[in-house]
Amino acid sequence: MIKITDDLIAGISNKAKALERKRCNYNLHKSLEDPIQRFINALEPGTYIRPHKHENPDKTEMLILLKGKVLIIEFDDDGKVTDHFVLDAESGNKAAEIPAHLWHTFIALQEGSAVYEIKEGPFVPGTDKIFAEWSPEEGTREARDFTDRILNTVKI
Repeated sequence: MIKITDDLIAGISNKAKALERKRCNYNLHKSLEDPIQRFINALEPGTYIRPHKHENPDKTEMLILLKGKVLIIEFDDDGKVTDHFVLDAESGNKAAEIPAHLWHTFIALQEGSAVYEIKEGPFVPGTDKIFAEWSPEEGTREARDFTDRILNTVKI
């Protein structure tokens, strides 16, 4: 039995806070070949997940809020925001499912945020996701500016 506790989430969140990327995954699947990839993704404000989609092979992604507050954003092929959803236990917004072929990202809005992420496997780094060409690369000043523009565009 895998037990997900407040202590486990706090430990992963503490690791995320200490990392330059401000996020940390804790895999629950046994191997990258597992047909269902399951992990806890601890996210801190300031982390940047480059907009991407999952196709070839198609994969649906499910995010279930464990703690905190996380903004999920969908984009069209030109990078225009088409939809957003705030995962927030206090508001009752607990989870979201993102279908294959859909550009998306998510942004931590509170310290100590964590989601349970589920996605079809296996995990193959070269084909797992396609990054949006219109989005800046991780670790750049443009990535921080991009995130700020999103936060100023959507109503939270």
